[in-house]
Amino acid sequence: MVDRLANSEANNKRIGVVEGCFGTAGQPLAIPGRVLIGEGVLTKLCRKKPKARQFFLFNDILVYGNIVIQKKKYNKQHIIPLESVTIDTVADEGDLRNGWLIKTPTKSFAVYAATATEKSEWMSHIGKCVTDLLSKSGKAPSGEHAAVWVPDSEATICMRCLKVKFTPVSRRHHCRKCGFVVCGPCSDKKFLLPSQSSKPVRVCEFCYEQLSLGTGLHTGRPDPYGRSPGNNVSDDDDEDDSSD
Repeated sequence: MVDRLANSEANNKRIGVVEGCFGTAGQPLAIPGRVLIGEGVLTKLCRKKPKARQFFLFNDILVYGNIVIQKKKYNKQHIIPLESVTIDTVADEGDLRNGWLIKTPTKSFAVYAATATEKSEWMSHIGKCVTDLLSKSGKAPSGEHAAVWVPDSEATICMRCLKVKFTPVSRRHHCRKCGFVVCGPCSDKKFLLPSQSSKPVRVCEFCYEQLSLGTGLHTGRPDPYGRSPGNNVSDDDDEDDSSD
């Protein structure tokens, strides 16, 4: 079915509409063989709070952006190659229901659908696209993914030293290796994580020690919030107060 749609006029028109919604700030999306599978609004759990984002699923990439005018204008386009994607379901918790993790070596985050049916359809279509891509390329599924950041709101004190309380002066930072919310003194070192950046990135003291020893581990110290690193939900840039 996807192969039949690849070069159809209807498919090309739909992709052209998406490109137009992102405007000149977005990257071109129309390439031979690319098919727009589906689209919809999902709630993305960002660093500060959950926010609505427009998602577009193609047969080889996942695209999302901020909604400026629904179905007319989007900005801050993000493109994720599906070959590197793995997905895991997220248990319902309070108002956050029907969610799953989208994990890649460079970025990982949680999204939530409006209904259980919508969640099932999204996960099914993403999974099939990833499987088809890997089957055609002969590549193995990605075994590495970036940590999912703990949201700011879930940490009132540093998750490493358990002493420093966060205030407007004592800012929150995120370790790029484990995703914990940590204070400045506990994250004053940087380490090169090639899958995430070409430059050294902020890591907490514990992860720095493990990385320096060559173990690459980011477990071993208890999480005061009763969960393990990499199973939480946020991903925004540590030095940017914007949503993505």
